[in-house]
Amino acid sequence: MRELELYMKKTVPVESASALIDEKIKGLGDWRGKTLAKVRKLIHEADPEIVEELKWMGTPVWSHGGIICTGETYKSHVKMTFPKGAALMDPSGLFNSSLDGNVRRAIDIHEGDKINESALKALIQAAVVLNLEGKSKPKPRRASSKRAD
Repeated sequence: MRELELYMKKTVPVESASALIDEKIKGLGDWRGKTLAKVRKLIHEADPEIVEELKWMGTPVWSHGGIICTGETYKSHVKMTFPKGAALMDPSGLFNSSLDGNVRRAIDIHEGDKINESALKALIQAAVVLNLEGKSKPKPRRASSKRAD
C-alpha cells in the first residue's frame, strides 16, 4: 500500500512525461486520443512555455507557475480540469462541468464536440496569468503571537 501511495504522489520527469502522454494518446486509439492530442496542441499554442507533467497515476498535467489544467479521459468524454477555474473569466462559456465548486472548473468534451480554439487558448492564457500573479504577490504576514512586554 505504501508503494502505491508513493507512486501516486510522484511526478514523472518532464522529458518522460511528454513521451508517456504521446503513448497515452496513441494507446487510446479513438476519438478521445485525437481530442486529447488536439487539446494538447492548443495548450502549447496558447503558451509555448507550458510544462507537461504526469501525475496521479498517469494524468497529463500542464503547468506554468502552477497547474493550468489536467487532461483526463473517460469512456464518454475528455475532461480538462482547471484547478483555479472559478477565478477565471469565461465569456465564451467553455466551462460546462464542476460548476458548483468554489475553486475549480472543468470542460467536458464529448465525441463530435467542436472545440472553440480561440476561446480555449484565451482561457489557458488567463490561467497562466493568474498563476504568475499569485507567485509575484507577497504573502501576508501573520501577526506574531508573542506579546511585547
